[in-house]
Amino acid sequence: MAYLLCRFGHNLGTFPGAPMMQLTMSREYAIRAMVHLALQPEGSVAQIADISREWEIPETFLRKISTRLVRSGLITSRRGVGGGIQLARPAESLTLLDVIEAVEGKFYANECLMENRECHRAPWCEVHSIWCVVQSSVRSILSSKNLKQIAQESSARRSALSLMLLQNTNA
Repeated sequence: MAYLLCRFGHNLGTFPGAPMMQLTMSREYAIRAMVHLALQPEGSVAQIADISREWEIPETFLRKISTRLVRSGLITSRRGVGGGIQLARPAESLTLLDVIEAVEGKFYANECLMENRECHRAPWCEVHSIWCVVQSSVRSILSSKNLKQIAQESSARRSALSLMLLQNTNA
């Protein structure tokens, strides 16, 4: 039996031999960029190069992701001098699920749950009901906090870490 810990040591529970579901880099980078935008004053525009540098996202990859986020209506883009990207809606109205689905399409825990898919085993399959619970739980968790909350928590953690590092160097 393995204990799953997030990278900050939070116990996620015990799962025997559990492989972890991981975010793709597209999802991860999109979330980082959206958190950055949520930290900006409302109405301000951020430069892709600045986001790329601050959040360690390859700039060319971020440009591709930004195109998807624009198409989905989560951000807007302005060209030219003073241009950049910004949230299209208030950060309070956006969730991680919105960002993930904008970048990679609707989240499905398993193929049998996809829309317009008929699985002849669903009526008797014991695992199907488990996949339904997984699907519902993951969607609920990804929708549980909005981007503003996530950005504020991220900013607070970064500030606390910076202060701690500063105190350690002065000790």
